[in-house]
Amino acid sequence: MRKLGCLVLLIAAIVVGALVATNMWAGAGPSDKPLAVVVPEGASLARAATELEKAGAIRSASRFRLFARVFGGGGSIKAGEYAIPAGASQSDILTLLEEGKVRQRLVAVPEGYPSVLVHDAVARADGLTGDVAVPREGSVLPDSYAYQRGDTRAAVVARMQKAMRDYLATAWAKRKPGIAVTTPEQAIILASIVEKETGKPAERRTVAAVYGNRLRIGMPLQADPTVIYPITKGRPLGRRIRVSELRAKNGYNTYASAGLPAGPIANPGRASIDAVLDPAPSRALYFVADGTGGHVFADTLPQHNANVQKWYAIRRSRGEM
Repeated sequence: MRKLGCLVLLIAAIVVGALVATNMWAGAGPSDKPLAVVVPEGASLARAATELEKAGAIRSASRFRLFARVFGGGGSIKAGEYAIPAGASQSDILTLLEEGKVRQRLVAVPEGYPSVLVHDAVARADGLTGDVAVPREGSVLPDSYAYQRGDTRAAVVARMQKAMRDYLATAWAKRKPGIAVTTPEQAIILASIVEKETGKPAERRTVAAVYGNRLRIGMPLQADPTVIYPITKGRPLGRRIRVSELRAKNGYNTYASAGLPAGPIANPGRASIDAVLDPAPSRALYFVADGTGGHVFADTLPQHNANVQKWYAIRRSRGEM
């Protein structure tokens, strides 16, 4: 009878111990705030556990290794930077490491960003390593790019440029017949102007048509952003354009010379590239601001002059003139 009692007590102790261990494995962890933990390339479970303990994500590295062997799925852990939620259990943490759910960092390149600002954004991106030169203007496709801590800046920029090459190749293959540009490079140049001239998606194709129509008849594009670009390389000018700058011949100024500028003035987005490769069926040669953030278009100079006078009236009513 005494032996039976001891056996019952032993079984009860094992059950209680198992319940305690299970609770410790699946229960809330010690951290009261989110943590970032880096598991180095080639790290063992022991090294990962040590890093987790240092960061405060678990209480004991040795206990974590023991429980991982008992309760874990047996998978290998993957290197990378992990975002550990506040109070994450040891079980949840091991799942993150085995599934490789690394923290995703993003560097954003808005449509129309010049390459100097792309370079600035990549240089500021936390966790990237190494230096990179300012990318060639027009070579980067605007988007948000994911990276991990330890990636190089050069590798991220290379992905941005590959994305542009791939998108341009696909879009060029689908271009509308008879458009004003004859090469993918010309398409990027014109798309960069369209990107800078309008922020309204609904009018991009019409703006592209205006510039395409001007190119066909040898009429200067007269796009203000092309005057500014050689002065600031795409950064904001912060003042009005001077008369001397409108007259300057530098390969970019489309007031001083007909045709496309020497190169892109920004990195155009997909919509502006598409607009250049499939412009609106319009005969318009002119456009001017309409006071609402968009533009009004005209086929003839008298129509355009009338629209300009309306714009001046709007500006006078606002006290801008």
